[in-house]
Amino acid sequence: MVAEFFDIGRSRSLPWARRPQAAALLAALADPDREFDAIVIGSSERAFRGQQFATMAPLFAHYGVAVWLPELGGPADPALTEHDELMVLLGILAKREVARARIRARTAMTVQARDQGRYLGGRPPYGYRLVDVGPHPNRAMARRGVHLHALAIDPATGPIVQWMFAQRLTGHSKARITRALNDAGIPSPGMTDPERNPHRHGTRWTLTAVRAILANPRYTGRQVWNRQRTDHVLLDPDNTTLGERDVMRWNPREEWVISHYPAHPALVSEMDFVRAQSVRATVQVPGRTYRLAGMITCGICGRRMESCWVHQHPAYRCRHGHSSATPPDTTGPRNAYVREAQIWAVLPALHLRLTDTRADTPSAEEAAAYLREHQIGLTFDPATRTVTARTPGRERMHLG
Repeated sequence: MVAEFFDIGRSRSLPWARRPQAAALLAALADPDREFDAIVIGSSERAFRGQQFATMAPLFAHYGVAVWLPELGGPADPALTEHDELMVLLGILAKREVARARIRARTAMTVQARDQGRYLGGRPPYGYRLVDVGPHPNRAMARRGVHLHALAIDPATGPIVQWMFAQRLTGHSKARITRALNDAGIPSPGMTDPERNPHRHGTRWTLTAVRAILANPRYTGRQVWNRQRTDHVLLDPDNTTLGERDVMRWNPREEWVISHYPAHPALVSEMDFVRAQSVRATVQVPGRTYRLAGMITCGICGRRMESCWVHQHPAYRCRHGHSSATPPDTTGPRNAYVREAQIWAVLPALHLRLTDTRADTPSAEEAAAYLREHQIGLTFDPATRTVTARTPGRERMHLG
């Protein structure tokens, strides 16, 4: 054995090209001076899922590398029908085992959160800290030194959360609360615990952070799980061999798992939490429809463009992070602005480019439905007045 390739913490659903160690093995295959002529697979269930072996077999054959599998006790020969059928069966079994393991894990976590109020991991919400509550109830895990943890009020940040709810209940807007936190120099969640928040680089409070805190029911003392889920979305619907990407989405409230009883100290009463959700509720203005809401990203800063109503017409704008919660920035780029009608007019032609079809030209409604169905977003560049589809082909359309 001259080399070892082992991916840790990578889903078997990923194609080899997107697994770091497997990708390194692919690169080694293409090296004419490689020191091996065979690959020994330790676990075919971890190496190949679904149709992955059928996809990779021609590549192994092209480079003249044999693949040894434990189930065969020797090298696989794709030319043999029996070997090919066995690998298909193993791929199906691996895929089924992933689904079964997911169901078992979700069932166990539902019971632990709902009936036991157990803390299930992840970052503690701002305002709380983790405390050790003793050995794990499972004896085997306890013997390995595993302990349970629970949430306790953080004396430094807990009062900030209580103040935020108090301000909201007096009628203050979320933007006003955000501005007050920044003016007072209160460290943002990312600054308070940078090690547990590596994804947060900002030093100031944002509307998004304030909104998330005021909407988090865990501050009532109840344990809450399954607020979000991870969906696996194809990178390119026209090329399924590229695999999938993980997309985090919010679950409907009826799917949240909430403990039957308080599991940790509360920072706000349940009654006040419910009241805070209805303070100054946004009133929907009849007749205002934004058909491309959530689909357009700013080409300058990468933020999602917000819907706005200008001169009786729908439009989209980006203020590059500026809001009523932050002081104006006179040195930054100008606001990006585009009318919905301008993008709407080029959607049929964009649909034809994306589908490469010679069928009848679709309507703009059909094109927009296609984009949403395949989760294809658009990027607007105010300098060139173009919209670009966020696909591997990066199809670009000029606006009139």
